[in-house]
Amino acid sequence: MATTVNISFQESLLSDIDKQAKSERRSRSELVREAARLYIEHKRRWNQVFALGKANAKQQGLSKNDVDAEIQAHRKAKRS
Repeated sequence: MATTVNISFQESLLSDIDKQAKSERRSRSELVREAARLYIEHKRRWNQVFALGKANAKQQGLSKNDVDAEIQAHRKAKRS
């Protein structure tokens, strides 16, 4: 069963939504529903990635500071 929800958008964002929906030949509602589904799936996947990372760090006996130091070292090496 579908439920109607009222959402406020800035005019510029609503205009962008309408332009995109028109270019894809679908309704504003279809576009916003898909955007919400994609956002939720994106967040779910990242939560799984972070949970896996935490589990691996715990299994290896690493602290948050150890992980942060490794990230900083990797970023520094990548810049060089």
